[in-house]
Amino acid sequence: MKKLLAVIAVALGGVAVLASELFAGPAQGKVLEGNFPVNKSAFKEGDFSAHNSPTVVQSPLDPASIVVANRLDSPGFSCALHVSDDGGETFEAADLPLPKGVDGPCFAADASFGGDGTLYVSFVTLTGVANAPEALWLTTSTDGGETFREPTRVAGELTFQARVAADPEIDGRVYLTWLQAEEVALLAFPEAGYPIHVARSDDGGRTWSDPVQVNDPARQRVVAPAPVVDGSGRLMVAYLDLREDRLDYNGGHGGQGGPPYQDDWQLVVARSTDGGSSWNESVVDEIVPAERFVVFLPPFPSLAVDPSGTNAYVSFAQAPLGDPDVFLWRSGDGGTTFGEAVRVNDTDEADGSTQTLPKVAVAPDGRVDVVYYDRRKDPDELRNEVSFQSSVDGGLSFGPRVVLSDRSFDARIGFGGERGLPDLGSRLGLLSMNRRALAVWTDTRTGTQASHKQDLVRAVVSFDDAPPLDAASAYRLRIGGIAIVLIGLVTLTMWADSRPGVALPSSQS
Repeated sequence: MKKLLAVIAVALGGVAVLASELFAGPAQGKVLEGNFPVNKSAFKEGDFSAHNSPTVVQSPLDPASIVVANRLDSPGFSCALHVSDDGGETFEAADLPLPKGVDGPCFAADASFGGDGTLYVSFVTLTGVANAPEALWLTTSTDGGETFREPTRVAGELTFQARVAADPEIDGRVYLTWLQAEEVALLAFPEAGYPIHVARSDDGGRTWSDPVQVNDPARQRVVAPAPVVDGSGRLMVAYLDLREDRLDYNGGHGGQGGPPYQDDWQLVVARSTDGGSSWNESVVDEIVPAERFVVFLPPFPSLAVDPSGTNAYVSFAQAPLGDPDVFLWRSGDGGTTFGEAVRVNDTDEADGSTQTLPKVAVAPDGRVDVVYYDRRKDPDELRNEVSFQSSVDGGLSFGPRVVLSDRSFDARIGFGGERGLPDLGSRLGLLSMNRRALAVWTDTRTGTQASHKQDLVRAVVSFDDAPPLDAASAYRLRIGGIAIVLIGLVTLTMWADSRPGVALPSSQS
């Protein structure tokens, strides 16, 4: 009987493993319809606004309520907010309120929804001929962006790269992270040592804690903090440690294009389990820089967590093979340790093409999606496409790319393009659902190198024809099947060892 049960276990386990492979398969969606603009100025004659750096968020109470926040770089610095009540099919511009008595424009808007459906929007106001940040503000909306409360001042001057993250479980708890400078020069920070700060509000943004430094003070050139709060309340911040990179941090390139910094950076994730009061850090990996940039507007690493908070994912572009590729790192312990880098883009290694500025998001069922700029089709490296790839095995492998952009567009159009350092923004936007994903990117198809015009364009990826097993279920079935097979094999081995010996017949003379 023990032998029979063991054989049945091995057989059932094998069937489970086979089913996890057959019924999950690669997560490859298809693009629905075509590309549609998010900002209303996309086709407005005579409008040369440069919309970029989108953040896309969805209300947890109303899936049809989707908000896109972004910055504008030209013809003047500003910020914008676009709201949808039909799941991202159409967007309308929303009016962000400026603080009373403040004349300077808003800039670099970011957004996050709390678990109770409150929309939090952060931005800085600019002042002076240098357009330096005058103050950091946060405003809220309880109706999906139709109306807003008077903004609250969170921090003062020279607050760069601000991002907002609301706690999905604790109503009213929200965090702001930023880089706090003491002095600025032309396209540069003149001194090292400017810290990443975090502040917390427990009353929906009305009052704020004193700022706390996130990064280890030994890290003297840190930029691009990207915060996420997981379902257990743990706050994580991914950022770049540029180490000795004076080329970018101290503006050694003078805002001119050219080869990237020649030494390594570090990609770091900091974690706090006490509401941002204390921090521990993990080095995700050494990073080989893929491009130079203006330090005020760096490329942000992308950080996402699955619903359980167990798995954390970081994505960034680097060039260890000689040309820029998109990589993803996974942590199975909430950001404490990270595995080896997985190359996401399905191009030949060292093919000379550029893949850059990835955004990672995790669907509720555990599917991992990545969207990024892609120049694999242009041997001259001048035109971008937008590519999308998915993983159903926790980021260990990715299915083939889906091209989201229905036409390529010029990568040289944007602020700084005349100096060979065009800025298409600091991030892309991505919202992942079980059967769909909504991506938003900076598109230059209606602009020229003279106009700098940039628009936000969106595409929807459908997984309606996806295999019957979602990513998380397939993974659990696979692991469970392997475990059952092992138990069966161990049982068979023990059964064989416990059998009494059989005496051989004696030889007859």
